[in-house]
Amino acid sequence: MDTILILERLDRLEKLLIGSKEVLTFDEASDYTGISRSYLYKLTASGKIPHSKPNGKMLFFEKRKLVNWLLQNKRKSKQDIEAEALVYAMRCKTP
Repeated sequence: MDTILILERLDRLEKLLIGSKEVLTFDEASDYTGISRSYLYKLTASGKIPHSKPNGKMLFFEKRKLVNWLLQNKRKSKQDIEAEALVYAMRCKTP
């Protein structure tokens, strides 16, 4: 088998394994979120991303907390805003 094909399959298997874990290491969290390692370190150092440092050295991340952090500050779509405006207009309409 071609070496490149083997490496691609290995990479896919590693990503599947990360998908089943609840707690991620620093490198796994970087791969999972798509955030570069340097920026992820900056976020942890400034306390802007939830993480654990049980022994004072290694960083760990709960996948559930990472997902919640990634999904914070949601932006409404144009369709959502229009629907809210319609509901508001219907409520405020005088009989």
